[in-house]
Amino acid sequence: MEFLGPCNSDLNQLYVIMSATPPAPAIKTIEGAPKEAALRTLTRCTGYSLVQENGQRIYGRPPPGWEGPAPQHGCEVFVGKLPRDLYEDELVPVFEKIGRIFELRLMMDFSGSNRGYAFVVYTNKEDAKNAVRQLNSYEIRKGRFIGVIKSVDNCRLFVGGIPKNKTKDDILTEIAKITEGVVNVIVYPMVTDKTKNRGFAFVEYESHRAAAMARRKLIPGRIQLWGHQIAVDWAEPEPEVDEEVMRKVKVLYVRNLMFTTTEDAIKQAFEVGEEETVARVKKIRDYAFVHYKTREDALAAMTAMNGNLLEGAKLEVTLAKPVDRNTRRARQMNDQSFMIPPFLPPMYHQFDPLGAPMMGGLGGMPPMGGRGRGAGWMRGGGGWQGMGRGFYRVLHTQAPPGSPSKSAVQVLEELCRKNQWGNPMYTLHSTSGQNRQLFFFKVNIPGYSSGSPGPNTPFTPNKLAPNPDDAKQCAAEYVLMQLGSRYKQQEIRKKR
Repeated sequence: MEFLGPCNSDLNQLYVIMSATPPAPAIKTIEGAPKEAALRTLTRCTGYSLVQENGQRIYGRPPPGWEGPAPQHGCEVFVGKLPRDLYEDELVPVFEKIGRIFELRLMMDFSGSNRGYAFVVYTNKEDAKNAVRQLNSYEIRKGRFIGVIKSVDNCRLFVGGIPKNKTKDDILTEIAKITEGVVNVIVYPMVTDKTKNRGFAFVEYESHRAAAMARRKLIPGRIQLWGHQIAVDWAEPEPEVDEEVMRKVKVLYVRNLMFTTTEDAIKQAFEVGEEETVARVKKIRDYAFVHYKTREDALAAMTAMNGNLLEGAKLEVTLAKPVDRNTRRARQMNDQSFMIPPFLPPMYHQFDPLGAPMMGGLGGMPPMGGRGRGAGWMRGGGGWQGMGRGFYRVLHTQAPPGSPSKSAVQVLEELCRKNQWGNPMYTLHSTSGQNRQLFFFKVNIPGYSSGSPGPNTPFTPNKLAPNPDDAKQCAAEYVLMQLGSRYKQQEIRKKR
């Protein structure tokens, strides 16, 4: 199928939001590209530009006549399992049937073929949701089915190795000197000493592009903060919940509580009005969920209590986010109906050496188990087991004698490329050991769960490493094992 019919006046303009790599000076046109005639017909009919840079072909930049800001977060979808000889002339007509397209980016290789995946940005969230519902497993060619899932436009970086005596303002000022577009810094105090941070922070930027450029600037070994070596990588993006669902929430999430604060004390502090408004309180270490009888009471309490002191601790209060229906299994196993809201790192407290003894789950809850299902849309499998006070065994990374050139990271990238899953996305996590900082990565593969009913499940390795490089190798090896890839240990060279 080629886009050779009459021009569609409703075919939308596309505007590029840059990918994780800042633009290079070299820009290629479609001259000499496969299906050049069809692509030129498409651009002539729509008035869009079509250029290639940084390994991606960008359709529209900016769209003719576009006014106002780019669409908000949540409007982008990931498209995987594309035939390698399929291009914009076939993609655009399919995706514009759902709604107004704002941008399309097709990932390209040096040969002129696509890399098996693309990103499509719509002008609103509802169209993006409909694209996932209607086009996932869509037969784009006879016998060729594509995968479409929601994409996450990540604007947050994790920064580890921060001196524990630095405040939020200190960190914000220092990071803003080095990088541009800083919007906010999220810092977590230690459970036992609220005057100190936990050695890491989350830095939020105005856009994914700004965060990507900052990540390049903050490469470990190049930049130090207050004379300390730092570790920088993508943070886990904030989970999104449907707006209709959030409008019904009547539960508050309360963070930064003293470890000794009781549920009764929280209930008493969060009562609003003359009658009893709090239905129940559930406290877990230094945070709690406060359930109200009505939403109005919950909103009133949030306004009244956010920023207030309780037993010497300054509280942060937000609406709790209900767990998505697709995570029903996790909710049943862990007996928890609400996700920890924005910016709370789901696993850092698990590794906190100052915390209570744990068995390895989230927030003191039992770990989720799992089982591998091979490489065909496996859901994550394996689970993890904690040791002692929540720590996993430390990874010792010595390369085996005579190890060849390919690393686990490279092998995983090749596997994802072969299966058209998109590039693996690593998010760095850190914890303080007894005498040193320890690291691990969670790994998301964008197109891996395109054919499964639930959302992407990050792979979480069962080991910690003494530095980010070793942690990345460990994470890649773990994912390969979970995917059932038949590679041999001696074929993996662990990078020091």
